[in-house]
Amino acid sequence: MLDVVLFQPQIPPNTGNIIRLCANSGFRLHLIEPLGFDFDDKKLKRAGLDYHEFAATKRHANFDKFLAAEKPKRILAITTKTDNYYGDVKFTEGDYLLFGSETSGLPEEVRQQIPDENKIRIPMLKGSRSMNLSNATAVIVYDAWRQLGFPNAV
Repeated sequence: MLDVVLFQPQIPPNTGNIIRLCANSGFRLHLIEPLGFDFDDKKLKRAGLDYHEFAATKRHANFDKFLAAEKPKRILAITTKTDNYYGDVKFTEGDYLLFGSETSGLPEEVRQQIPDENKIRIPMLKGSRSMNLSNATAVIVYDAWRQLGFPNAV
């Protein structure tokens, strides 16, 4: 399966929704600290309902420790700072889908570590700045899962 990586998420309900998304799709979830909330936050738990126990979630102290622990073969960074559309990507088993925080996206020092061809965006109307993190994650997760043939789906 694939992995979702949230870089320093700030809004507990978004992360809760993504926990639920990962539990329902079989994607693993990685949280790069610091988080903008406590992991036992009521809003996080409410958005994730009782799916927390079904999602494979790992926390990493920072991006470098994430890289050292996971050794990802390919990271796809979802960012508005590229012209590459996600629809043009062939997702493969083992991909890591990296999303930035709700307030500031992915910092330049992280984006610089990702090859340009691995930076992708979700198309939006001109003048739009960004999508909600949990919505953007759902768009990418379901397209990647579809491309892989929805393994383990019922």
